Amino acid sequence: MNNKQHTLFVCTTCASVWQDGKRVGESGGQQLLQQLQQLAQTWELQNKFSIQGVECMSACSHACVVAFQAEAKLTYLFGNLAVDDNASAILQCATQYYSKPDGLLPWSERPEALKRGILAKIPPLSKWAKLHHNCC
Repeated sequence: MNNKQHTLFVCTTCASVWQDGKRVGESGGQQLLQQLQQLAQTWELQNKFSIQGVECMSACSHACVVAFQAEAKLTYLFGNLAVDDNASAILQCATQYYSKPDGLLPWSERPEALKRGILAKIPPLSKWAKLHHNCC
């Protein structure tokens, strides 16, 4: 079906507790990453989707934050995801993303938590390269 590597990025700084300029304990993002990695062990796309922690995705007022990315596909950034009940919805949405040739995730098809949490939909770099090449 789709041979391109897909990546699910998870902000590991999200929902951190800070004291004297240092993070205290485990962040909500780290907990979410662990939940996703645990669930992915039995996920049909475990070998097609890399799940990677990222130190800060600069959406701090929207913790927790994840992103879906693949070559020649839209990139999505989702936020405001609660740690305790969204890991399965995130993997469900990742499955939908994987199945779409362009990565388009129509609002009506997304799991509820990812309908409300969209922060950005970024065009694929390959599309911009073509536009730049053709126009100048």
